[in-house]
Amino acid sequence: MMRRRTTLLTSCTSLALALGATACGGGSPVSAGGGDKALGGQTVTVAGVWSGSEQKNFQKVLDAFSEKTGAKTQFVSTGDNVSTVVGSKIEGGNAPDVVMVPQVGVLQQFAQKGWLQPLSETTQQAVDANYASVWKKYGSVDGTLYGLYFKAAHKSTVWYSPDALTQAGVKPPTTYDDMLKAGHTVSDSGLAAFSIAGQDGWTLTDWFENIYLSQAGPEKYDALAAHQLKWTDPSVVEALTTLGKLFKDKQLIAGGQKEALNTDFPGSVEKVFGPKPEAGMVYEGDFVAGVAKDQFGRTIGKDANFFPFPAVGGGTAPVVSGGDAAVVLKDAKNAKAGMKLLEYLATPEAAAVWAKAGGFLSPNKKLDLAEYGDDVGRATAKSLVSAGDSVRFDMSDQAPAAFGGTKGAGEWKLLQDFLRDPSDPKGTAAKLEDAAAKAYGN
Repeated sequence: MMRRRTTLLTSCTSLALALGATACGGGSPVSAGGGDKALGGQTVTVAGVWSGSEQKNFQKVLDAFSEKTGAKTQFVSTGDNVSTVVGSKIEGGNAPDVVMVPQVGVLQQFAQKGWLQPLSETTQQAVDANYASVWKKYGSVDGTLYGLYFKAAHKSTVWYSPDALTQAGVKPPTTYDDMLKAGHTVSDSGLAAFSIAGQDGWTLTDWFENIYLSQAGPEKYDALAAHQLKWTDPSVVEALTTLGKLFKDKQLIAGGQKEALNTDFPGSVEKVFGPKPEAGMVYEGDFVAGVAKDQFGRTIGKDANFFPFPAVGGGTAPVVSGGDAAVVLKDAKNAKAGMKLLEYLATPEAAAVWAKAGGFLSPNKKLDLAEYGDDVGRATAKSLVSAGDSVRFDMSDQAPAAFGGTKGAGEWKLLQDFLRDPSDPKGTAAKLEDAAAKAYGN
């Protein structure tokens, strides 16, 4: 199972359906008016992890592309395991034209297998003009640009109930220590401080990554992400010790460690923004807003708000991101039309379609912030774009899936074990290094 980094919503009816000819999306009709209809009669097939409201909103972008070019589109929802699904389609001679790849590690894997086409000159020029260079780096393998980052996630946001913090007399904190102090004040007022989704190991990697980036700095973060630095390094032990302060404090975690380990990501959002709140805060990416709004009817900015993940120790506040990169497969039947889709996705015009619908962030700095549907969306987008090249991509998404993206194994499992018993950061670091060495092959 590959890591699911964005809103965890209903999957496609079945993976079998996702693999079928009609897929989950359906084709976009060729609409009259606008564009030169240069791709009339062609169908572009796009595969990606999205389902539910995310798939519907991306379909609006595909429909706008159809309006512009005359091409029909078909979206195939792969579920989490993009690599396996796309690999089986290539082997079966039924490769999609475009894949929205959710992990840097998977993009690198696809490139190394020779599955990808380099992006067109038009798209490369748009990336150079419209994106911070860090997004080009994460979309490139061995100096060749294969991936266009269309949708990003801002994973350095702590979401809270304004009512809960107001009742406790607490203001959004700016340091990690102040956040834990604020948590105790919230807890004293009757609600637990944090809801933690320990059942989903990926949320725990996100906690670690934000602490590590702020405390150890970007150079060590990059080295650890590439496994050029061992997980037994003192900086890792220090970050685990910092995380352990939260994990071992039963006053701070809704239901304590045991309940946290039985809470999945949507459940963690429900504990703060659902009908019976149990906690005042939940840490995760900007996509928390989508769950709070769509599933629990919360008004973003009024009933749900965020503060940036605070600085740890003497470090600067971290900006960790994730994202979905569009790639064109070499074996695609309509690769030229697929490349035209990427040229469209590189424009602010395409990003604006989903930005208006909500639940979306674009790393495209030419997108007018006014296109976002609410002030909170504008604030998270501004924070992400303003961070420029200091943004660091989710570390576990850069790792081989065996270490950073597999349920019940590697980093996910070891951090769940650490949540269960955070008494030995040094021992946990040693286990992480053993697992990483096997997965990275070094």
